[in-house]
Amino acid sequence: MLRSQRLFAVTSLALLLAACDQQSASPSADGTSPSTLRAAATDYTSGVSVAGSTATIWFKSAVNTTWVDAHYTLNGGAQQNVRMTYNSAAARYEQNVTVANGNTLVYSFTYNNGTAAYDTPNTTYTVGSTGGTTGPVCFYTDANYQGTSFCASGDSSWVGTDWNDRISSVKVSSGYQVQLFNDINYGGTSKTLSADASTLPDFNDLTSSFKLTKVSTTLPTSDTPNFGPNVKIYEPGTSATTIQADLDNAFNAWKLNGGAQFGSQRFTFLFKPGTYGRVWGNLGFYTTVAGLGRNPDDVTINGAINVDSGWNLGDEKNATQNFWRSAENLSVVPEGGTNRWAVSQAAPMRRVHIKGALTLAPSNQDGGQGYSSGGYLADVKVDGAVSSGSQQQWYTRDSAVGSWNGGVWNMVFSGVQGAPPQAFPNPPHTTLGTTPVSREKPYLYFENGKYAVFVPGLRTNSSGVTWPNTAGTSIPLSQFYVARPTDSAATLNQALSQGLNLFFTPGVYHLSQTLNVTRANTVLFGLGFPALIPDGGVNGIQVADVDGVKISGLLFDAGTTNSPALLTVGTAGSHVSHAANPTSVQDVYFRIGGAVAGKATNSLVVNSDNAIIDHIWAWRADHGTQPTGWAINTADTGLIVNGNNVLATGLFVEHYQKYNVLWNGQGGKTIFFQNELPYDAPATGWSSGNGYGYAAYKVADSVTTHEAWGLGSYCFFNVNPSITVARAFEVPNVAGVKFHDLLTVSLGNTGGISRVINNTGAAVPLPNTNTAPSNVLNFP
Repeated sequence: MLRSQRLFAVTSLALLLAACDQQSASPSADGTSPSTLRAAATDYTSGVSVAGSTATIWFKSAVNTTWVDAHYTLNGGAQQNVRMTYNSAAARYEQNVTVANGNTLVYSFTYNNGTAAYDTPNTTYTVGSTGGTTGPVCFYTDANYQGTSFCASGDSSWVGTDWNDRISSVKVSSGYQVQLFNDINYGGTSKTLSADASTLPDFNDLTSSFKLTKVSTTLPTSDTPNFGPNVKIYEPGTSATTIQADLDNAFNAWKLNGGAQFGSQRFTFLFKPGTYGRVWGNLGFYTTVAGLGRNPDDVTINGAINVDSGWNLGDEKNATQNFWRSAENLSVVPEGGTNRWAVSQAAPMRRVHIKGALTLAPSNQDGGQGYSSGGYLADVKVDGAVSSGSQQQWYTRDSAVGSWNGGVWNMVFSGVQGAPPQAFPNPPHTTLGTTPVSREKPYLYFENGKYAVFVPGLRTNSSGVTWPNTAGTSIPLSQFYVARPTDSAATLNQALSQGLNLFFTPGVYHLSQTLNVTRANTVLFGLGFPALIPDGGVNGIQVADVDGVKISGLLFDAGTTNSPALLTVGTAGSHVSHAANPTSVQDVYFRIGGAVAGKATNSLVVNSDNAIIDHIWAWRADHGTQPTGWAINTADTGLIVNGNNVLATGLFVEHYQKYNVLWNGQGGKTIFFQNELPYDAPATGWSSGNGYGYAAYKVADSVTTHEAWGLGSYCFFNVNPSITVARAFEVPNVAGVKFHDLLTVSLGNTGGISRVINNTGAAVPLPNTNTAPSNVLNFP
């Protein structure tokens, strides 16, 4: 408020006489007035506009003004007193000053209203501090960082007419605090903010000036942090009864609960090295069980790490919605000899030793029920047989199995010792002897009373498990900022700028600003499915084009305001080789809708050359606790690859509204791709321009080298069953672009796909069949 600019009524005779004397005063030759009245707030507006190196101090009168004098200093220099020039086009008085970014102008005015002369208070303006788009503090006209905004990098003794009494929310970068004042010149009452404020309940639309202060803070770190209330840690001496009760309580509270699939609950159970008695862990949504040893055999669970059907409300007969759970870095001696892991997407098993057999199908898989769809194993050893059962597609990488039995549409193996031989489509096994390039996901371990994160090294043409002598680097947890869901994005960015890695504990994080990763070899580690929600349309994470960034274990959940991208790796147009130390994205998931009406144009954009994408699920939701629909949870593309020589091992990308995958880079490779086209596609007006609909997997026309193995795309156009899309895979017809073992399926014969790849492959549904695949062994 402009309380200090108000012209108060003069009631005393002395003041009245003084005012009469001042009314007869006239301006002096240098443009200043020897005797003036205090300016009235309603008399004028003023400000500073900057174009290049010229700042224009301006004054716009609302009264009978025939002259205006400007009094100003630049960076504390000598005061200049000048008669201002009237700009008839802008209907205001102006004075130009040559400036540079960061310069400070302190200015005031003397003006006449008839014969009386009036003085205004001083106003401070820092060039680049207001009206800009960047700065440590940003102001918004509406709550929740909406409406018009400006950012500042310095103090302002008056925010100007356009912003006076209009500020309703504020973003404050970590390491700064801003003090808001409800009068100009830092007067009146004030409010100090050291973090983002989405609302100002006691200071809304009151700010007239502000001071910005940089505070010196160093975020704390520890080798023995508190991981928060969603993490339970056990020692071999912990009673089996206690462990079982914790597991049962977590599972039973959410079994057949309609809110479980999209809830905020998180359960992480960590086991320090040792042997544990009978433990039967049923893993529901957002549940992680992991060992804390250097190697899987350092932690032995007697019992089961179990996932089965019958747990999900509305899908009790199947395992097709057993998402978002994981097991890692331990060994299991299965009760009865077989461990059950009946999962679908976003449910990896990594670095696990099953000392027996493993089944991937639910217990009720016969009799037209018990379906399961897709999954992922890596760095896993199974002493006995693996039975895939009803799993439609599955990918196993760099592991060892006693034997493998089964396959519905496509079981894909790379670098798996004991894998069945190449035989697609009968039986449907796609087998590569090695994985071209791999790096196992970082993992948490406990040793000598301290926690650390181990980052496995890069392997080429790999096969089999990496343990017990895993090559790599150990990073003490004191080199991480251990984040909690209450941390602001500004705090997380401060940790990154401090040179720390980020360790996200389980929970839901709201990001009011993009997290910027600029340091090579930074590790972003997610434990227990931490969800990152970009608010206000910001991008989630931006990674610079640097070597060796490792991102793992994160769930990006799109916010209700559209984000251009949820995760961007590298700089657009940059093609620096990172072959010796690529960036890796592992067990990272993207969700558009379901919990909220999320929106994001692109989920993952990879610009960096040589990047490794190892197990992602990018999913535009077809169901949820909130409504979903073509115009509700909108998303163009799940994955865009612009970098060269990028390798994807385990792509699950579903339901996007344009190309699910768009590959623009040269030399790309994909091993395993699972896709469903959008259920809710419109019957008209949906086309890439090359036949009806969009291909699931598009290789750009400019690409000359690309190769892929083990790919499947399904349709289930239940909203408009009359739809038939032109093809599932669209690629340049050149010798260097090669596809192997790919298929299409119409689920329940609901809608169709005319061709598998380009103009090759039979249409689905196949005649006289139901949900049968159309296979192509090689293209071209």
